[in-house]
Amino acid sequence: MGHKKLIRFQAINSFTNVLQYPENMKGNWHVFFKNNNPITLELACGKGEYSVNLGREHKDRNFIGVDIKGNRIYNGAKIALTEGLDNVAFLRIHIGKITEYFAPGEVGEIWIIFPDPFLRESRSKNRLTHARYLHLYQQILKTGAKINLKTDSKELYDFTVETIAEQGCHVHENLVDIYGTGKATGPLAIQTYYEKMHLAEGRTIYFISFSLPEGEIKMPERFKKDGTEEPGA
Repeated sequence: MGHKKLIRFQAINSFTNVLQYPENMKGNWHVFFKNNNPITLELACGKGEYSVNLGREHKDRNFIGVDIKGNRIYNGAKIALTEGLDNVAFLRIHIGKITEYFAPGEVGEIWIIFPDPFLRESRSKNRLTHARYLHLYQQILKTGAKINLKTDSKELYDFTVETIAEQGCHVHENLVDIYGTGKATGPLAIQTYYEKMHLAEGRTIYFISFSLPEGEIKMPERFKKDGTEEPGA
């Protein structure tokens, strides 16, 4: 591990807004935040730009950036501490274990911002909009809560559109080119470190917002053929 990463890992150990594999948090986030405000998750949050920026704008909501990489979490956590953003926290866990940290209906919204698209078909089950992940989200989200995906990957965008159609999800908004259509307003105007790089390279940015069906998420046959287990396995 590089010296800089080591320093950041040591630093977040003392950050009061960073929880690393915490125990007994499921159903108890209102105690941590000292309020009953709705909770929004930023999954694979990286530097946590969305959590911090949304936290600045919406003091009546709580925001949690979730990632496994502590050296990345450091950036957003330090900004939140410096600015006194008590409604912003960071959770260092594996996203595949998300149901161990949130109770049914405890989460009001999810943002997935420029996640790894896992372009190799053999790794598609790692995409954060794969049915196995939607199954997990369904166990912690309030009924009708939105899941928002922002990406520069057409492959991930197309995969997500196909997946939510298969699962009978309700689409709230579907934008093929955020900036080309002049829709980069509100939360969509927040630019992460990676988004700025993508825009400089002339890439198209996609966005889709949807909510899960009332029925249980099922694993499509095309994934079962590859030996992929049922969602949540």
